[in-house]
This record gives sequence, structure tokens and C-alpha cells, in this order.
Amino acid sequence: QVSLVVNVASECGFTDSHYKALQQLQKDLGPYHFNVLAFPCNQFGQQEPDTNKEIESFARKTYGASFPMFSKVAVSGAGAIPAFKYLIDSTGEEPTWNFWKYLVDPNGKVVKAWDSTVSVEEIRPHVTELVRKIILKKKDEL
Repeated sequence: QVSLVVNVASECGFTDSHYKALQQLQKDLGPYHFNVLAFPCNQFGQQEPDTNKEIESFARKTYGASFPMFSKVAVSGAGAIPAFKYLIDSTGEEPTWNFWKYLVDPNGKVVKAWDSTVSVEEIRPHVTELVRKIILKKKDEL
């Protein structure tokens, strides 16, 4: 499965556009071959102050988010969770704000990282190409 790992925040200037586009990507490509993996984070501008339950409720009610939402975590610095340490080590790119996006292939290899200013629409072709490869590989195996 292809994954797009994103550190999300509910009160960021990027929240509305990213959540809408992430949910559209999930709807278009998931859940069999692709998932957005959302990791709430309060490290940047204190823009994710709520509890895990409130964050998930906000994302589900406001944006219809159907992708997995994890507990609030640290994604950069010494306290970063192991998953983000791996993403950072693999790309050399550490989140400096909300809505950093890491594309991970089915083997767990990090393909690419994008910062907050890069829209989900701009990275959609990269995600679609990876998903297409999985589908074609499965078709060949049949």
C-alpha cells in the first residue's frame, strides 16, 4: 500500500485546503492501494491544541476525513516519534511547519517529501503513479 504521511493541524492557514484535498485523494485512491496517514502535531504555532478525540471529531465532521488519524505527536526535534525520525533520515527533510507530506511506497521506502506550501494537487501525480504501479503489478500476477 502507498501512504502519504502528513503532520496535520486544525488551526493552521493550510488546514482547510489540505484537509479537503487529502480527503479527496483518499476518496479517489483509497483504501485498498492507498491511505493518507494523519499525525496531529502541536509543535508549530500551537495550532493543534485540542485533545485527540476533539481533533479526530473536527476532521471527520468538518472534512469527512475517512483516513486514519493517529494520536497527537512530535514530528521534529529530539522528541520526534520514530516514524518521523525515519521519514526525516530517509529524506533529509524535517518538518518546519504543519502539513509536511511524505510519500511512502509499499515497501516502506520514502519516495519524496514536500513542505506545507506544496499543495496536495501538485503531488497527486506522484501518488497516482505509485498506486498505478501496484495495480498493474497485481494485474500481472493474476
